[in-house]
Amino acid sequence: MSAMLNFLSILIGLGSLALVLIAFIPLLGWANWVILPMAFLGLALGAMADGNAGRNLNIVVIVAGTLRLMLGGGLF
Repeated sequence: MSAMLNFLSILIGLGSLALVLIAFIPLLGWANWVILPMAFLGLALGAMADGNAGRNLNIVVIVAGTLRLMLGGGLF
């Protein structure tokens, strides 16, 4: 069960990471408001799992998305 939670966390993290990279394009920063809740879901699943890979990946995605939002003033 725990391995499945870690696997789901990694899948969510990889999908969120791909979307965060797209949101780095100018005028697409608003997409982070949709992406960050997905990454927090992956973080929650990763926290319940025994492994650390999914949790750590989602932390990286959350930090990248938050920094991008801060640079764009929350919108851009």
